[in-house]
Amino acid sequence: MKKNTKKLIALATALTFAVGLVTLTGCGSGSSSDDKVIKVGASPTPHAEILKAVESEVEKQGYKLKIVEFEDYVKPNQALADGDLDANYFQHKPYLDDYNKKNGTDLVPAGTVHYEPIGIYKGTKSTIASLSSGDKVGVPNDTTNEARALLLLQAKGVIKLKDGAGLDATKADIVSNPKNIEIEELDAAIIPKSLPDLALGVINGNYALGADLTSADCLAYEAADSEAASEYANIVAVRKEDLKSKKTKVLVKALQSATAKKYIEKTYKGTVELYTD
Repeated sequence: MKKNTKKLIALATALTFAVGLVTLTGCGSGSSSDDKVIKVGASPTPHAEILKAVESEVEKQGYKLKIVEFEDYVKPNQALADGDLDANYFQHKPYLDDYNKKNGTDLVPAGTVHYEPIGIYKGTKSTIASLSSGDKVGVPNDTTNEARALLLLQAKGVIKLKDGAGLDATKADIVSNPKNIEIEELDAAIIPKSLPDLALGVINGNYALGADLTSADCLAYEAADSEAASEYANIVAVRKEDLKSKKTKVLVKALQSATAKKYIEKTYKGTVELYTD
């Protein structure tokens, strides 16, 4: 009886060890496989589209890309901070800084990818030179984008702003308006639909894309070396501890590649530009 008991104990121990070994081996395989997947949160347009275009670049470096699309601007940062994503790609640094401040998170930019220049689009007038007294020019009514719009109008000689207004500029900072135009402050999203009622409209890149506006409809874009292009370029964000990780390096390299540049130039025709500093 004792011999049988010892045999049973030995058998049970061996089975337990074997099951444990299988379990550990299975977990190890899963971790190894998961470690080669880069999970990125992104807005559908243009971010997820650009990510899909560079999947082959990621695969060349031995990784696979998993794209998770988000319709809002809060959840991608929440998911990244919670560890549900390896990175996200949808925002500019000022937005990220504000999110960190308000939420006590420590997300950091890992690389700059593209910017979506604000442009002056045709309305009832087909040139900037044809603007005349009383013409209405639509600009976004939010603080950041209104300043960008006014700076672009200044760069094209339509208005002049007081010295130092910069990215805080508002209508109140206009010191010269030789064409005597009316600045219409509108919700950025509705300016494309309002073009039939405006002489010209100053429109964000994402809203121009959504309205199927192209470079043929645009009279002027923000310059690549402008203060706004630098400040509001879109970034890849990661957790601080992952800033120098292999996954982060692979992702950023792919998004800054010649493949990304070619796709952006062919697809967006000026409404999105690969950022180069």
